[in-house]
Amino acid sequence: MATSIKEVARRAGVSIGTVSNVLNHPDMVASTTRQRVLKAIAELGYVRNDSARQLRAGRSRTIAVVALDLANPFFTDVLRGAEIVGEESGVNIMIFNSGEDAARERRHLDVLEEQRVLGVLITPLDGSVDPRLDQLIERGIPVVLVDRGSGRHNRCSVAVDDVLGGRLAGTHLVEQGHERIAFAGGPFTLAQVTDRHAGLREALTGGQQLRVIPTANLTAAAGRLAGEHLADLPAEIRPTAVFCANDLVALGVLQEMTMRGVRVPQDVAIVGYDDIDFAAASAVPLSSMRQPREQLGRAATQLLLEEANEPEQHQHRHVVFQPELVVRESSAPAGPSTRPDPSWSR
Repeated sequence: MATSIKEVARRAGVSIGTVSNVLNHPDMVASTTRQRVLKAIAELGYVRNDSARQLRAGRSRTIAVVALDLANPFFTDVLRGAEIVGEESGVNIMIFNSGEDAARERRHLDVLEEQRVLGVLITPLDGSVDPRLDQLIERGIPVVLVDRGSGRHNRCSVAVDDVLGGRLAGTHLVEQGHERIAFAGGPFTLAQVTDRHAGLREALTGGQQLRVIPTANLTAAAGRLAGEHLADLPAEIRPTAVFCANDLVALGVLQEMTMRGVRVPQDVAIVGYDDIDFAAASAVPLSSMRQPREQLGRAATQLLLEEANEPEQHQHRHVVFQPELVVRESSAPAGPSTRPDPSWSR
């Protein structure tokens, strides 16, 4: 059983208030008394309960991060940025993983409301329209969307221009001479997926054909299934390039292509999104749209702390970063057989 502050006071022969002052305002306590209390703390192995103290004060020093999928290195990099700002500001970071599960996300938010956290950084499943987030804000818990745009007046957001990212990726493939292009990703309920797909479509202004290969999620396993679909297509109608909604899907496509004897980039060029560390380290280094992952975490945490510490002066902002195309070996000029096939439909 944990040692209580009463036991410390009894051992040191002082009041509970004196022990509290030693812990919180040591300059208010005489040196000899302070040393006696510290000796009792050491002998009993007392550990203060900061959570209980903060709850009594009605204010936590903990920020919660609800990530969409911690199996994706993109989110671990975002968390690194959040942790850096948290450490600099003297707040703790508590991490939750929704796993792309709406019910699980709601359970996490219920717990965080009960614990009265200082604020919540979240990449929600359904963008900015979740009424559960409004309920948190009404209870005085600031919310900042991460990797999601938001036009809402009551919350900040930090995101990347994914439409631009899709357009840059598509323009790159078109400039390489590709006329049969596929998009692999999903579900399309995720804003990132729809925005990146929309950007790709904007780039196809010269009659290029687009094939959409929906995936159940944004994992390497889903990418392998998409790669299997591509590899099974006859070579004369198979896309010569594929833009994937994230790097995990792209790496899965690359793995399946390699296993099926489809050459990358000679037969199929691949571009991913996020530029995680694994992208450059893959068997065929992966071209990718780079996002400032750590910077996203830093900016979101700074906005959250600004609102938590000065709610009356805080002005909600929507920060949008620009993606950057990183070209590697997986995307190269198209081969000779790239003319559109009439059986395709846009």
